[in-house]
Amino acid sequence: MPTTVAIPEYKLHKRLTLDPASTALVIIDMQNDFVRDEGTLQVQDAPDTVTAISRLLDLARESGMRVVFSQDTHDPGDPEFDIWPAHALRGTWGWEMIDELAPREGELVVQKVRYDAFYGTELDHMLSLWNVKTILLCGTVANICVHYTAASAALRWYDVVIPKDAVSAVEPCDLEFSLRQTSWLFQGKITTSKGIAARKRRAPRAAAKG
Repeated sequence: MPTTVAIPEYKLHKRLTLDPASTALVIIDMQNDFVRDEGTLQVQDAPDTVTAISRLLDLARESGMRVVFSQDTHDPGDPEFDIWPAHALRGTWGWEMIDELAPREGELVVQKVRYDAFYGTELDHMLSLWNVKTILLCGTVANICVHYTAASAALRWYDVVIPKDAVSAVEPCDLEFSLRQTSWLFQGKITTSKGIAARKRRAPRAAAKG
């Protein structure tokens, strides 16, 4: 018999102002295989998040916030293919980022082999070098790679912010469960892409004339 379970409510922040100097936008796995109709593991709602993620990306670039992309990366025979069909094979079209969210020169691309973007990558090292304290997290899949990256970030004491319209999942219940866990267990903040603002840097004070 099907069972219906109510997901406890979590707080949705209407407005969050982030400091670009200590925040990194981390975009998870927005690759052709997960977003495009021709992709081998398309998440049906992923195309609907592109506009929201683009909005966040524009904000990050304009404000000077660090930008990181995770790129799911596999080779033939990867043990993960016992769980999922072959996907994101290194060097293929499906492995590439979608054109709308293509990384620019100087933006970090982390090639990850598991769900967690911290696992076996340079991500934590680079965030530490940049003095990042807050991770603005978006992409796909909400309850898999986004979720385990959020968990790994929280365990390292980063503050986690997730705009819910900028993440996608296979099922609505998976999305809501992941967001609730982030809000409750990881003490993260859930908002929307339009609810994110970047703190403006103060202009240096002019020296007083003698």
